[in-house]
Amino acid sequence: METETVLKRTPLFDTYKKYRAKVIDFGGWELPVQFSSIIEEHEAVRNKAGLFDVSHMGEVLIEGKDAECAIDYLVTNDVTKLAIDQAHYTAMCYPDGGTVDDLLVYKLAEEKYLLVINASNIEKDVKWMKENLKGNVTLKNISSETAQLALQGPKAEAILQKLTDTNLSEIGFFKFKQHVTVAGIQHVLVSRTGYTGEDGFELYLDGENAAELWDKLLEAGEEDGLKPCGLGARDTLRLEARLALYGQELTKDISPLEAGIGFCVKTKKESDFVGKEVLQAQREQGLTRKLVGIEVTGRGIPRHGYPVLSETEEDIGFITSGTHSPTLKKSVGLALVKAEYAEIGTPLKIEVRKKKIDAVVVKAPFYKKD
Repeated sequence: METETVLKRTPLFDTYKKYRAKVIDFGGWELPVQFSSIIEEHEAVRNKAGLFDVSHMGEVLIEGKDAECAIDYLVTNDVTKLAIDQAHYTAMCYPDGGTVDDLLVYKLAEEKYLLVINASNIEKDVKWMKENLKGNVTLKNISSETAQLALQGPKAEAILQKLTDTNLSEIGFFKFKQHVTVAGIQHVLVSRTGYTGEDGFELYLDGENAAELWDKLLEAGEEDGLKPCGLGARDTLRLEARLALYGQELTKDISPLEAGIGFCVKTKKESDFVGKEVLQAQREQGLTRKLVGIEVTGRGIPRHGYPVLSETEEDIGFITSGTHSPTLKKSVGLALVKAEYAEIGTPLKIEVRKKKIDAVVVKAPFYKKD
């Protein structure tokens, strides 16, 4: 007899109904795919502002006198370069160079860090960290008590500024402030980061206060065109900005270098890290596969897993993500292909339900804010 899977819910689940969200199963979580329409929400973020519930993401606190050194061994970026109240993007790798996860590392204090990981990887990541952390450190998984809201778009700062006395213009890109009071709610971590290609903030707070802050943000932003947004727009926005999604651009079989996030792989840092040797060799010898942007010139939308062929119909790779871009009004995607086909302008074919549609390698990101 089959047992029914119980989906996880964020602290905002009861609020979704009030805003007429369409809810789906997303990696074991019951989350909103859209509130109004994906295109409407996408355009709100590009032109005004959108609010996302991303409380399904995982948060891990690592503390102790060896915290910096221990995390530096786990991740590809150089943690020793972080100042307090600064964050950076990085990856954790397996010894063979495949990706455990991509994540953000926040330096809260000299011996205290917050790591933000992908929802579908929480259990796997925590286990991996525990197995590979060295020295005098403690690890605490605070995912279940932490909520995260993302306020994104050109009007994000003006909207958030209405609700706090903290001067938000002082928070630079990938910087943050701790213990900020927002709409009367204390101890909010306000970070100038996001996953949309726009300016904006990610707000970390106690889960008990999430619904109240959600309502107050939407109220404050109503006159500026702020809209609640779901996973659908989150995906089209991040894809236009060429931001990787774990499970698609990054997997245990795809290295961060192959996925095009080499900027956060510091193979020249003095300290060792898991996967360093393989990633160093990939850099020195040259990649055999590369992630490229593609634009469909025929009719059809590229989807994850679709085969990518050369002009002579040789199998050369696969689509990692694809969509019809609401901003560009074109079908675009990311594809992992043999390196010799990665040159911009290279004609390709994509197999869509037994049909072969024409495409071409183009420069990505497809969208960059002015």
